[in-house]
Formats: sequence, structure tokens, C-alpha cells
Amino acid sequence: MQFKVPQFIDIEDKVFGPLTFKQFAYLAGGAGFGYLSFKFLPTIVALFLGPAIVAFAVALAFMTYNDKPFIHVVESFIKFYTRSRLYLWHKQVPQAMPTQRPQASSNDRGTLTESKLKTLSWSLDVIGNKK
Repeated sequence: MQFKVPQFIDIEDKVFGPLTFKQFAYLAGGAGFGYLSFKFLPTIVALFLGPAIVAFAVALAFMTYNDKPFIHVVESFIKFYTRSRLYLWHKQVPQAMPTQRPQASSNDRGTLTESKLKTLSWSLDVIGNKK
């Protein structure tokens, strides 16, 4: 039995003529906000705000930056400016190592008895578990 493998799954369907649903929604929203700005705002304010809203909607619908939709750029811009960006570097002062080591007597150097070995291993286990 043969199955058809879907192709072009990363391309959105064209719903409204040559526009996808997202593109149509961006353009319709931009046109609506542009109309509302001219309807309810003073003319001087609407002359500056209306075309800016429409241009932003057109950019959202058609513009890509680095092969990504413009909405991703806007999202990254908003995240960048809303997050905290205070980076502090605190220099850590290294802990001072003990400069003096316990000195072994001359007769202890060459001989390591079983009792000394047990005592040494016990002290290493105890010190290692404390850290």
C-alpha cells in the first residue's frame, strides 16, 4: 500500500486570495486601527499615528528578517527591553591555604605500620565527609 507523504508543510495555506490568515488578520487589524485613529483622534495626531499603525501592520504581514517573520523580531525586542539587564561581577577571593604543614619526625618517614595506616584512612574519611 502506498501512502502520500505531505510536502511543503512549512508553507501556510492561502486563505484570502494571495494572503494567509495571519497576513489578512494583520492587515485588517492595521486598517481598522488606522480608521479608528482618524475617526476618534484629533486630525494632527491621526496624521502621524494612523500611517504608523498601517505601516506596522504591513511590516507584520509581509516583512521578514533573517528568514523569520517580523513578529519574532517584535517579540524579541519587547523581551529585551522588559527583562532586567544588570550584570554584576563579584571577584571571589581565594581562600588562604595553610602555609605550615605538620612535620613528620625522622623516625616516622620510612615506616608505615598497619595502625598508622588505619588512623590515616579514618582521618581522611572524616575530613572528606565534612566537606
